Amino acid sequence: MDYTASEMMTISAARALKNDDVCFVGIGQPSAAANLARLTHAPGVTLIYESGTIGTKPDVLPLSIGDGELAETAVTVVPVPEMFRYWLQGGRISVGFLGAAQLDKFGNINTTVIGPYDKPKVRLPGGGGAPEIASSCGEVFLIMAQSKRGLVDRIDFCTSLGHGPGAGTREKLGLTTKGPSLLVTDLCIMKPDPVTKEFTVVSIHPGVSRDKITGNTGWPVRFAAHVEETPPPTKGELEALRALHERTARAHGGNA
Repeated sequence: MDYTASEMMTISAARALKNDDVCFVGIGQPSAAANLARLTHAPGVTLIYESGTIGTKPDVLPLSIGDGELAETAVTVVPVPEMFRYWLQGGRISVGFLGAAQLDKFGNINTTVIGPYDKPKVRLPGGGGAPEIASSCGEVFLIMAQSKRGLVDRIDFCTSLGHGPGAGTREKLGLTTKGPSLLVTDLCIMKPDPVTKEFTVVSIHPGVSRDKITGNTGWPVRFAAHVEETPPPTKGELEALRALHERTARAHGGNA
C-alpha cells in the first residue's frame, strides 16, 4: 500500500510504545501515535492526558485536553493537581510523548516564542504541562516533521528541558529521569548518543536520502555507525491509522 511521509512518521512513533507503558500524551501528532499504538500492537497501554484522564480510550482524536471524549472513555478522571503531583512527579508515568515548534540537537523544546521573547515574531501556545512531563516522565519520545525551521541549532526559548547543553546536565539539576530518548520525524529516527546526548540518526525511512536529512536539519547531522532502514508501514497499521483519522474528521468536521 502507498503511504505518506506523515503516515510513516506516525506509525514509526507508535511502534516505540509498549503494551505495559503508562504514557502521558500530548495533543496533536503525539496523540495520533499513542492511540494508534493502542489500536494495534499495544492494546494494554495506559494513556494519560493533562486534564486528568487516566486509561482513556478515545474512538476519535481529541481536539484538546478538554475534549469530552477523553473523560467519557477513561477508567477514571482525577484533579489536575493530583495528576501532576501524585502521578507524574511521583514517578508513575513511564513515557511522555511530546511535539515541538523548535527542537535542538539535545532535545530541548521551544513552544513559547519564535524570535526574541520581548518582541517575538510569533507567540506560541506555551508549555502547558510539557516542562513537567519532560522532567518527570521516565523517558520522553518526540515527534515532529523535519525542517530547518523546526530542528534548529539553537532554540529561541527553552520551554521544556531536554539534555540542556549536553551530557550531565540533567544529573546536575537533580533529575533522575532519562529525558528525550527518541525523536521520530517524517524522514528518519534519531536517538541520543550515549556519550554526548546529541541526537544521532539510527534509522532512515524508505526512499529518504542522507542528503535530504542533512538538508532539512539546522545542525550538522551525525549518523550512527550502523544505520538501519525503517520498516515500511504494514497494511494493518495503515488501515488502523486511516480509520482513526476518518472517524476524527467525521466527528469534528472542519475542526479536525
